[in-house]
Amino acid sequence: MGAYGLRNKRELWKAESEIARIRNQARALLAVPTDLRRDKEVMLLSFLNRMGLVKESATLDDVLNLKIEDILERRLQTIVMRKIGSKSAIHARQVVSHCHVSIGNRTVNLPGYMVRTDEEQNISIRQDLLASQPPSEYG
Repeated sequence: MGAYGLRNKRELWKAESEIARIRNQARALLAVPTDLRRDKEVMLLSFLNRMGLVKESATLDDVLNLKIEDILERRLQTIVMRKIGSKSAIHARQVVSHCHVSIGNRTVNLPGYMVRTDEEQNISIRQDLLASQPPSEYG
């Protein structure tokens, strides 16, 4: 919890539930014959690829190897922490909660927002906030 700046255990439990849901889908697909599962397997893998959880060449075995940290790394709070090089995850959470972060034209104030890979390059932080930060390797 400390490394990702989670507010309470409920946020950790939500990530665990999401990983369990994804892994259950993959297990159910593995039980189906190959010719019947092809379409659903492609849909699941493309969704997980868009979310940044697996690579484009992933298989269902890679989906079964997902960990809670994979979900927590895709949260807006964690991406902002890495992008601005903040001192702590709690500082990044405060930056997001106080509406200093936008994705494209939308202001997002949800630290638990799951960032898709196509949205990642559109994350911007208010410039006056960045001026007070030391330079980082991400931004």
